[in-house]
Amino acid sequence: MIRAGLAAVDITPPLGSLIIGWLVEKRATQIADPLHARVLVIEAEGGPLAFVQLDHLSVRWTTAETIRQRVQAAYGFPAARVLVGATHTHAGPAVAKTGLVPRDDEYVAWFLDRLLPTFGAALADLRPAEIGFGSGFECTVARNRRVLQRDGTVRTHGRFDHPNALAVEGPIDPEVAVLAVREPAGALRGVLVNYACHPTHHGSDGVVSAGWPGQLAAALQAAGCPHCLFFNGAAGNLHFSNPDPRTPALAMPAIGAQLAGVVQEVLAGLEWQTSLPTAAARARVELPYREPTPAEIAGTVRGAQRFVDPRAYDDGMPELLARIRDRGTQPAEVQLLRLGPVDFLSIPAEYFVELGLAIKQQCHPRRAVVLGYANGMVGYVAPREAYARGGYECTFISSSRVGPGAGELLAAAAVELSQTT
Repeated sequence: MIRAGLAAVDITPPLGSLIIGWLVEKRATQIADPLHARVLVIEAEGGPLAFVQLDHLSVRWTTAETIRQRVQAAYGFPAARVLVGATHTHAGPAVAKTGLVPRDDEYVAWFLDRLLPTFGAALADLRPAEIGFGSGFECTVARNRRVLQRDGTVRTHGRFDHPNALAVEGPIDPEVAVLAVREPAGALRGVLVNYACHPTHHGSDGVVSAGWPGQLAAALQAAGCPHCLFFNGAAGNLHFSNPDPRTPALAMPAIGAQLAGVVQEVLAGLEWQTSLPTAAARARVELPYREPTPAEIAGTVRGAQRFVDPRAYDDGMPELLARIRDRGTQPAEVQLLRLGPVDFLSIPAEYFVELGLAIKQQCHPRRAVVLGYANGMVGYVAPREAYARGGYECTFISSSRVGPGAGELLAAAAVELSQTT
């Protein structure tokens, strides 16, 4: 028998709070829509599983581990079976130091205190349920934002009306994966949705927003789905803006509505299960840091692309170089939560889509769902060959500190967990 429980809590920061999204300090002057933390707990043969979704840019490993340990201490729920992920909204509070934006420790303490009883509420909501899993495809929302130039470099958010533009560097991942929970042969209780694309409509304008993932949740709620947990995928190089200037970017409500439509199509065709085995496993991976040249440190290397404010790069460079020298490698956690034939695999990075697709292929015949921005954040992680082409994601900074080969190590760890658990 399967039992499931769901709960949510508002974690919107107050006006005047620091917003994390664009490397420089910005204070919240308007709240467009609320931010939430959402919890899904599943009990089945093999033990319990829990998914915690935060309407935040990212989650530090120490924060994720604090959540797990508090849950275990308060409720006896095994910490190793809790996965914590962020939607990657750029219009949320400063939950980690990013560029020139310091961490808002007061907000972090506040939301953690609100989250713990919400996990308890999900446990209190545990009752018999049926589970369904399926996926659809949405090919018009996400675009690969890295445009290959005729000289072999890459421009992030490049446009095809530039004379040097040649082609997009890579693919997208159009899969919309849906895990659904309903009453036994009855009403829908909630869904977990996974799709890969940046939510960046706000963040530089002082507006607090859950972005299009919040619009997706609102659209599904209006259609009768009480809870929608959203986990972003391997979206490090994916965005809703189109490099073709003839096609305007989609607005937040439009993206939410389009993805909600795909989810509803998937729900209509699900086969519902009353019994599924579960499993969980974790692996620690030591990732190589960059070995920056003087030109990379100065931001003058071929292909470098610094966004927003040079101070975000230069001011943090001494601390970053000291970190690389003193620590040697960057630890990272990869986690597997298994539910029947589906493996939910967490990646603590802004992971490039090519790497996420590789995990999905290499895990076959098991069904892999890649959850980026989860259980930590080591920054942008690109395929080995992308670093030489440059672009914003591969330009040296604290958020692009791990080096070539790191992405492949994370993929190998994820695939090994899938194959050996």
